Amino acid sequence: MIKRTLEPHLSRLAGPFPVIFLTGPRQSGKTTLARATFPDFKYMSLEDPLTREEAQEDPRGFLSRLEGVEGSVIDEAQRSPQLFSYLQRFVDEKRSGPIVLTGSQNFLLSEKIGQSLAGRAGVLELLPFSLSELEGRESLRPEDFFDLDGLEINGEVESDLDNILVGGLFPPIHDSKLEPEVWLDSYVRTYIERDVRTLTNVGDLDAFTRFVKLCAGRAGQQLNMSAIGSDAGVDQATVKRWISILRAGYVIDLLQPHYNNFKKRLVKTPKLYFHDTGLLCNLLGIRSPDQFRHHPLRGAVFENFVVTELRKVFVHNATPPALYYWRDSRGREVDVIMERGVDLLPVEIKAGQTVTREFFGGLDYYTKLSGGRGGILVYGGTESYVRRGHRVCPWSGLRRS
Repeated sequence: MIKRTLEPHLSRLAGPFPVIFLTGPRQSGKTTLARATFPDFKYMSLEDPLTREEAQEDPRGFLSRLEGVEGSVIDEAQRSPQLFSYLQRFVDEKRSGPIVLTGSQNFLLSEKIGQSLAGRAGVLELLPFSLSELEGRESLRPEDFFDLDGLEINGEVESDLDNILVGGLFPPIHDSKLEPEVWLDSYVRTYIERDVRTLTNVGDLDAFTRFVKLCAGRAGQQLNMSAIGSDAGVDQATVKRWISILRAGYVIDLLQPHYNNFKKRLVKTPKLYFHDTGLLCNLLGIRSPDQFRHHPLRGAVFENFVVTELRKVFVHNATPPALYYWRDSRGREVDVIMERGVDLLPVEIKAGQTVTREFFGGLDYYTKLSGGRGGILVYGGTESYVRRGHRVCPWSGLRRS
């Protein structure tokens, strides 16, 4: 098993909280992590039809099977949401050790936890592998980025960039050495035909599939609901609902704009990103690294990769992501703003392997406007150095050396 950065945080929460909710995309490794972290806990999966039937028809009887055990893992908890109402009393009576709930429908489970287990549950997110996890390196922490001079960067990497971008970082592809295009085809079908059909009222699945692919073509762009609705042939209310479905299922994420306007007008529209570039490339019809190297959307996919890796630095260290982007009304933009208290760190992302002065335009403008001391440029090359007061960071350097 590839070691996950989140493991010690998951273990730590098992003391203070009677319930730990571990959420994330389907096939991101939640079950593997939970069972490896707590090998002596009783394991029950609501994927099993008989177990799910018992949980739905007799939740008290189902929970009674957990009485007196050291702890338990209930897998795919979203398959029986009514169980949450009974969990509150069960954990309040301290009839068992910690209960770890895993699930891949974030909004559904979060709502149930807020209603039934407020104050009783610790919540953690597990995304697909980070590059640091895949290569067995120690992950950076959010605070590491704010020390530009002491930031440890090593451009050496075992993986090929285009293979990573096209294949993605879902654990089964790397653990079992599966063909990415075959596995991702199956993942898309399973998500559309099972999760969406079972848990939501989409109606026309073909139209929804087209909508997901249209979203893929807009990765890294501001979310224009009117335009995407027009292209998909659906109204804006439907677009909003379908965006919520994609976010709930951990397919996409929205990067919100930063509102510290420095006396300038800012845009207030979020940008759209996918949680995994392999899934993004699959939806774009990109089947191989050779096909991808000169693709017109390669820059957008690279930006998506870096934004997602930055998000993993936060969530895999059990820290709420403090990530935004900045853009003014004249189109001047910084791809990511990292926030820590009153400190703001601008991050620019460029897929090119050769750094040019044009790469620093957004960083220069933002740091002058904000009075900051410099930012980070993440690019497609391999060298790390300081230029124009900014740290130049290779794509492979988003982990400790």
